[in-house]
Amino acid sequence: MEMINLKVNGIAVSVPKGSTILEAARAAGVEIPTLCYMKEKNEIGACRICVVEATGARGLVTACVYPAAEGMEVQTNTEKIQKARKTTLELLLSTHNKECLSCKRSTTCELQKLCRDYGVDENAFSGYNPQFEIDESAAHLVRDNNKCILCRRCVAVCNEQALNIIGANDRGIDTNIGNPFNMKLDNTPCISCGQCTAVCPTGALTEKDDTDKAWAALADSTKHVVVQTAPSVRATLGECFGMPIGTNVEGKMVAALRRLGFDKVFDTNFAADVTIVEEANELVQRLQNKGTLPMITSCSPGWVRFAENYYPALLDNLSTCKSPQQMAGAIIKTYYAQKAGIDPKDIVVVSIMPCTAKKYEIGRPDQSAAGVPDVDIALTTRELGRMIDRAGIKFTSLPDEQFDNPLGESTGAAVIFGATGGVMEAALRTAADWMAGANGVENTRVEFEEVRGTAGLKEATYTLPGNLEIKVAVASGTKAAREVMEKIKNGEADWTFVEIMGCPGGCVNGGGQPIQPQSVRDTIDLKAVRAKALYDQDVAMKIRKSHESPVVKALYEEYYDGFGGHKAHHDLHTSYVARDKKFRY
Repeated sequence: MEMINLKVNGIAVSVPKGSTILEAARAAGVEIPTLCYMKEKNEIGACRICVVEATGARGLVTACVYPAAEGMEVQTNTEKIQKARKTTLELLLSTHNKECLSCKRSTTCELQKLCRDYGVDENAFSGYNPQFEIDESAAHLVRDNNKCILCRRCVAVCNEQALNIIGANDRGIDTNIGNPFNMKLDNTPCISCGQCTAVCPTGALTEKDDTDKAWAALADSTKHVVVQTAPSVRATLGECFGMPIGTNVEGKMVAALRRLGFDKVFDTNFAADVTIVEEANELVQRLQNKGTLPMITSCSPGWVRFAENYYPALLDNLSTCKSPQQMAGAIIKTYYAQKAGIDPKDIVVVSIMPCTAKKYEIGRPDQSAAGVPDVDIALTTRELGRMIDRAGIKFTSLPDEQFDNPLGESTGAAVIFGATGGVMEAALRTAADWMAGANGVENTRVEFEEVRGTAGLKEATYTLPGNLEIKVAVASGTKAAREVMEKIKNGEADWTFVEIMGCPGGCVNGGGQPIQPQSVRDTIDLKAVRAKALYDQDVAMKIRKSHESPVVKALYEEYYDGFGGHKAHHDLHTSYVARDKKFRY
């Protein structure tokens, strides 16, 4: 690789030829501020915050797109540069809703931080200020273009998801980011993944805040309020309180939820174990009865909605299993309600999820095992963080506590659901054991590393005990999902089982996870670091296969009359709706 040598603020640095000034500065340990830049996704030099001075260049240049050159000397913090950045920020504020005190992104807003750093005058410029209607039509998201700075990060990440739902409308000062023909978001094929909310640098795109619903439920003495937490939340919640990325805070999370006042603190992981048992049984039935193959997982509501919107002819390929969130709610309002002697109508199930699409999922049809919604309120990891702050709980000082029984026990197979490939690996662990038992041999394999990792698409072939060959694929992000579905549609795939997650990297990178500034997202692989915490927990657990869970065994023995029964199918399975005709622009 050919290298070039230059200096950034007098610091000598060598970088590969073709690098930008921004990349050279980061290699030298110098952070240049940005607003629009997203590595390999949105390199457009639009916001003008990253301007620098460089020898050989005329005037100020944007570091994110300007190429570094041999012998170049770059200055990133001169008086001229600081004045230019301050003026740019003040111009951005001239059309910006500056109600920072009531904004959910206050203290995590990248624009706010830069304005503070550069000492801007928020009223330096005045004049025509376009006003935009706030779009709250979708179940998962609020768009407030009065806080948008036109960085186009949301557009880039939506394109990266191969959705292209949003783009620039109108021109000049009236330019705004929206949907075709300025349609409301709920009238588009948006899949509710929320990846746009994770990269927005301001409060223009935020998850729909349902914390007041949770507070109201907790204050209602007539309700039994149960909370469940998704596998990946334990690996990310600590980031809300300044803890290192990838810290497993399961024990502190449980302690915090008890102090918030929940009557029971359960783990969605137990339902992930049930999901594996149900999916494995369904796959066996399809294989034996020549059902539709490949069977595709249905844990991710963003992916499910993507399939309904874009591939309605292939909905029979989806497993009919509810997601772990919905299975947990169904089991809480049936099995647990019966054991506790509580009317399901008096139980409020709150879920803590990494995913904004979970807010949409709880309102889907055919999600009411007990005649009432399986889950009542879905909160993101970020929303839980705000609730803990509001309650004055000192999160980092909390002791480690354990989930409540009977629905707080799970296996290592369940915890890795939060990472792409985790559902597949959990399923393979159970499938290998079942095939070994059916053939009178012992299975010693637990780990299936070929389906791990953050790549968008992974494929593997396994020979299970009994010489059963199974071909699998794992996709995360709807760009990879589209590639998989096109192969299936065109008859080019011979997979038996496919796992798809709507968010790149799986739930650890869900749209409801803690906000990290783009400078961190550009330099740290959040997906990999967060996933490592889950795999580390898996290795440390005594039981690592879903079908060996004592909770799962008790559930099926006491309530479902064994595996594959009608009652389990009624409570734990769902149906899908072809939605493509709704979205004809």
